[in-house]
Amino acid sequence: DGRGKYLIPGLIDAHIHLKGGVAPQADAAAARASATQALASFLYAGVTSVYDAGNQADVILPLRADERAGKIASPRIFATGNLITYPGSHGDSMSVRISDFEKDKALLDKHIAEQQPDVLKITYDEEGWGSRPMITLMPQPLMEQIIKYYNKHGIRTTIHVSNEARSLEASYSGADSLAHPDIQGPVSDSFVKLMAAKKVPFASTLTIGENYSRLAEHPEFLDQPLYVASFSAADRETMKTKVRADYQARHWTWWMKVMTPVCLENIRKIDAAGGVVALGTDQSSGPATHREMELLVQAGIKPLEVLKIATHNAARLLGKEDELGSVEAGKFADLVLLSADPTADINNAKQIAWVMKAGQIIDESKLPLAGAKQARRFAE
Repeated sequence: DGRGKYLIPGLIDAHIHLKGGVAPQADAAAARASATQALASFLYAGVTSVYDAGNQADVILPLRADERAGKIASPRIFATGNLITYPGSHGDSMSVRISDFEKDKALLDKHIAEQQPDVLKITYDEEGWGSRPMITLMPQPLMEQIIKYYNKHGIRTTIHVSNEARSLEASYSGADSLAHPDIQGPVSDSFVKLMAAKKVPFASTLTIGENYSRLAEHPEFLDQPLYVASFSAADRETMKTKVRADYQARHWTWWMKVMTPVCLENIRKIDAAGGVVALGTDQSSGPATHREMELLVQAGIKPLEVLKIATHNAARLLGKEDELGSVEAGKFADLVLLSADPTADINNAKQIAWVMKAGQIIDESKLPLAGAKQARRFAE
């Protein structure tokens, strides 16, 4: 009986990098434990699907297999596995490096056969922005060849970009989605119109940059209930002290603080014109998904539209809108029941009565959350 409550589709984070697998781990058991705790935090926060946009294959792929076999408490996991990039480009330490399409095709075939990516992520960003040095950029013709090859195998692509010029090149090369918004400067009116016309979905990923100055200036956010449940007391203390001090000393922190409002306005313009913004955090916790929605509202986007960005649009980025992202017959029963109206205040999306995945209400008391054991929110 849901009278007096509010039903929404399960939230979808269409860009994460699951904790425990981003860097090679000497302790495989510890890496897996860290990753399963992070996955539990997503479920606890009402996130029923995630797309891992690049990770160590030996961590993320077994977790994906276990989730699909029902062996772990987890959102639905969609994954790239290893990235594809040009030698020396962004993220090449966790990537399959491709320098020549014909000569390296066997590496692509191996990636497809062994990792079976749900969506392929390619990095296409020369850096040289903010406080970062210049790095090698993948040649555009090579990127186009790789996109076509994966599409011919039925695999969608998402391209890591951060400015208008690279976003245009990726779009014209056939990218199915973009992994980030443009943050290096204000977008042009013509680019806004192009994004509205082509409707190439892009992940919002505001939280990853805003998180630096937020922790540096307002560490008290870690005392909110979702964070307390999702992170251990020791980890929260480390973030408030050691990590905070590190962020305060970084040039990157303050560059991101300056550019986040620019990025917010870029996203607002594209959404208002009819482009497809999809929620993504570039992080690894359920609370980050809610922070992403808060920032989208700060951009001037209405809460109802933000809910669409966090559900239907995210499903579109994954090519899964026929199965996920809305409440309708024939789709998976991934749902969240709320005790307050999220269209009145996006923070009401945290007022969770229950989370359902695949028709089953989640028992929070059994989730391996890093913070603390939680009481079940719904008793039949």
